[in-house]
Amino acid sequence: MAEHIGQRIATRRRARRMTQADLAREAHVSLPMIKGCERGVRSPGPSTLEAIAAALSVDASRLDPAYVGTGRRVHAALPAISAAIAGYEFMPDAASQPLGQLRNDISTAVGFRLAAQYGPLAAQGPKFLRDALAYLHSAAGAQTEEAARLVVAAARTVDAVAYKFGAHDLSARLIEVMRWAAGHSKDPDLKACVAYVHAEIFLAARGYRVGQLALEQALNVGPAPNTERSMATLGALHMRTAVLAARAGSADVAYAHLNEARTLAQGLPEGIYLGTAFGPSNVRIHEVAVSVSLGRDHIGRALDVARAWSPGQEIPAERRSGFWIEVARAQLWSGNPDRAFACLKEARMHAPQHVREHPWAREDIGKIRRLKRADANSLTSYAEWIGAI
Repeated sequence: MAEHIGQRIATRRRARRMTQADLAREAHVSLPMIKGCERGVRSPGPSTLEAIAAALSVDASRLDPAYVGTGRRVHAALPAISAAIAGYEFMPDAASQPLGQLRNDISTAVGFRLAAQYGPLAAQGPKFLRDALAYLHSAAGAQTEEAARLVVAAARTVDAVAYKFGAHDLSARLIEVMRWAAGHSKDPDLKACVAYVHAEIFLAARGYRVGQLALEQALNVGPAPNTERSMATLGALHMRTAVLAARAGSADVAYAHLNEARTLAQGLPEGIYLGTAFGPSNVRIHEVAVSVSLGRDHIGRALDVARAWSPGQEIPAERRSGFWIEVARAQLWSGNPDRAFACLKEARMHAPQHVREHPWAREDIGKIRRLKRADANSLTSYAEWIGAI
């Protein structure tokens, strides 16, 4: 089986015009592992297989038909994630690895989160989250600032797993850990970053209006926009507030926050700031999200953006995928199910794990299949893959 998996990896890699070194870098695995897999002398474990598949923009089952799926592994890991934060305010145990290694592990985990690689996060998250908490409890002076940032980053990566797979109570507890850790810091950017993540609670509960108010309060006490990082942090908060306002039906407020984000993005390089993607392209993506969130009367704006522009590789895979899911919904509402299906296929190419767990993608592919306007076999195959049938 390993040889067949290796052949599939090599075929897909060449189709994407990637070298073995490119694939190793994108998947965050060693070059010898890639070479060994392709030669059939090494067999990737589930986490490695998921990482390679995500880098190749395919579901892991395309490389190994016997693969049982990320969802089962994630749900099996949820109790360990819960246990890792059970005593976060006390944490009597010492960290199990040196600080330098922990920094590297969390940096890699942030990359997994942005690439929507949830399997490795579920498997590794409890360990580096416990270690980050242990360092914060033992830190003093200037070390406290770094330790607080590490806890927030670690909890946020694990929260991505909990939130995407519907464990919203666990997600809320992880956000409380982030807020507690940020309270040990004097960094206003970090606190604004946590406020951004805190919005997940309101999105999950559909408490859009109260979520909008909570983020506006965070903006009122947020950092001064005097550095690139603080401008990006404020801009991201404005983007997310715009989405919440849109879902609350407040179009004028939503577009006002979007304009504030656009102003802050001017002149900023597209990048990752405290774990959040921000820049002019990300504002465009959120313009689509705001328009779709406001409903059918506003989808023309979303389609106008999509006709003229699409996100490039400078944008994290999860957010690229999210853009195409939003455009698919706009296309479906505008009476173009074939185009909507094309957008969902595009979304799958960028971040298959993200698409597979996205409720809108599952709901919309079911509607498209019922309309039977695109190729029936392809639609059925996609619907089976995403769990819509």
